Amino acid sequence: MSKKPVQKKQDPETTGHSWDGIEEFNNPLPRWWVWVFYATIVWGIGYTIAYPAWPGLTGATKGVLGWSQRADVEADIVTANDKLAPINAKLEAAELTAIPGDAELGGYSASAGAAVFKTWCAQCHGSGAAGAVGYPNLLDNDWLWGGDIENIYLTVKHGIRNTEDDDARYAEMPAFGQDYLEDEQIDAVVNYVMSLSGEPMDASLVAAGGEVFAEECTSCHMEDGTGDREQGAPNLTDAIWLYGGDYDSIRETVSNSRFGVMPSWSNRLSEAQIRAVSVYVHQLGGGE
Repeated sequence: MSKKPVQKKQDPETTGHSWDGIEEFNNPLPRWWVWVFYATIVWGIGYTIAYPAWPGLTGATKGVLGWSQRADVEADIVTANDKLAPINAKLEAAELTAIPGDAELGGYSASAGAAVFKTWCAQCHGSGAAGAVGYPNLLDNDWLWGGDIENIYLTVKHGIRNTEDDDARYAEMPAFGQDYLEDEQIDAVVNYVMSLSGEPMDASLVAAGGEVFAEECTSCHMEDGTGDREQGAPNLTDAIWLYGGDYDSIRETVSNSRFGVMPSWSNRLSEAQIRAVSVYVHQLGGGE
């Protein structure tokens, strides 16, 4: 059992603890620190009474002051909308094709549209609008439904293949692997499609695949494979692929088809926001 260290007269009282000969003094806390500590306790109790604080089963306590951060945000939104109302009204009344060339509306749309895009569109198309597998790249000039300002506007407003908007763009590719084509025919047409923009996996099947393509695919993709924007049928000759251009990806597309869906934004965004983001997408580089 360790002995209690000898206390020198000039030293304050110790706690009795000692580490490697180093003793711990039992000095009282500074008076100012103690009062500040007590004050923080009083302030904390007062805060929980005045402001929302304690969680419950149905929500936090309201606080006697009735303050709400959500209410502050809603008030700020109303204030911002009131300030922007005149230019939004002007944007809604303008001809779509005239907006990009208007210095005031074009600049406003580019700025406001960027904010809308980053809030609502970047989750699928990426923050830089370069897209991903299954989500179109909006920076190039390859458009399924057309890349002029009016077609972009229609796509944004009504969406694609959704069930919430009767005016949504709609086209559906058959799943040719389900009782339409034999496996050999699918292998052949996949190699033919690959040959339109690059090298097929098996060049010996290209001729047979061309016959299958002529019978089953030209009504949408056209005889030369360049597609049809009125139907949302992609161009198969430009080596730009939404779901991948390798053999396995194309075979999956031919066999089971694809059915990408874009929501309708007409019930989520205002007319001014839809126009602004349409202009923003149009000026990214691929707009026609």
